[in-house]
Amino acid sequence: MNDMSDREERPERPVEADGTAHLFRALGKQIKALREAAGLHQKELAALLHVSEDLIGAIERGVRTPQPDLLERADGVLGARGVLRVAIPDVKDALKRARTRHPDWFRSYAEAEAATQAVHAYAHQGVPGLLQTERHAREVFTQRRPLLDEATIEKRVQDRLSRQQIFERWPSPTFSFILDQSLLERQVGGSDVHREQLQRFLDIGRLRTVELQVMPYTRGAHTAMGGSFTLLHPKGRQQIAYHEAYGRPHLITDPDQVRIMAERCGIIRAQALAPHESLALIEKTLGEVR
Repeated sequence: MNDMSDREERPERPVEADGTAHLFRALGKQIKALREAAGLHQKELAALLHVSEDLIGAIERGVRTPQPDLLERADGVLGARGVLRVAIPDVKDALKRARTRHPDWFRSYAEAEAATQAVHAYAHQGVPGLLQTERHAREVFTQRRPLLDEATIEKRVQDRLSRQQIFERWPSPTFSFILDQSLLERQVGGSDVHREQLQRFLDIGRLRTVELQVMPYTRGAHTAMGGSFTLLHPKGRQQIAYHEAYGRPHLITDPDQVRIMAERCGIIRAQALAPHESLALIEKTLGEVR
């Protein structure tokens, strides 16, 4: 992606909608100005900061929050002399407020997820929110019934994207995702959106903090056919589980029930394709999408 790409120029709403949007837009503009003054392209800055080029573009557009550790590194790399570092306390405050932006029924889970040391998820009907692209998420919320108004759709999309900053944390949580093969084939939003979603699977699956596996049709029946679920290991707390059906959330804290779901997760990880086989299947599917 070069500096004149459509992705960089297209208008997008900021990730925050609680008064902090101006902060992130301003930081994005500052980072872009400093980068250009240093004679760097987005790809070059991304390499120096050990992040993706897409992340740099999104930060410069003001649609992704620059994490405090990234600001610290960028300040030195760009020779900002403290201009970026001085904003870190404000960013930390904004991130704390961001955790309260989710619907009441989802808030407990979102708070646990933000503080977790490990995420283990199985999905068979819908792509996990942490893995969804922006266009995929928007299509999902657009199809919700009862219908959501445009402002609510936009807010929920941006709230979902904000959760994905967990992949940028360091030290990073441990992640494992098991995706039913049907998720590789259901073209949510059409072929263009679906290709983008498959590429997202590949990008996330190649992170060294992530184990991404596919449960192929050829495995037949397996122990988790009852539905999707997620296991979390919040720091300093017992493991918890979460699943949702028709918008009705279930946050499970009972140790015996959580143990059963953890056992189920271990079994299906053994039944699913190995990570390298899974990525190969995703690449093959991507090549077949028309």
